[in-house]
Amino acid sequence: MAKDNRISMPASGAGITRYFDDYKSKIEFSPGHVVFLAIVVMLLVIILNIWGGSILGI
Repeated sequence: MAKDNRISMPASGAGITRYFDDYKSKIEFSPGHVVFLAIVVMLLVIILNIWGGSILGI
């Protein structure tokens, strides 16, 4: 019989362990909510750059 010369890899190195299957978050956001929040933050930054000095008295 021939010797078994295979190298055994750890489970994480071989891609066997999937962490996203192990934990399920109680808080979930849909992609639409994330896009909407990003647009709101961008608009807030633009508004503060334009009128922020007069609003904050700087």
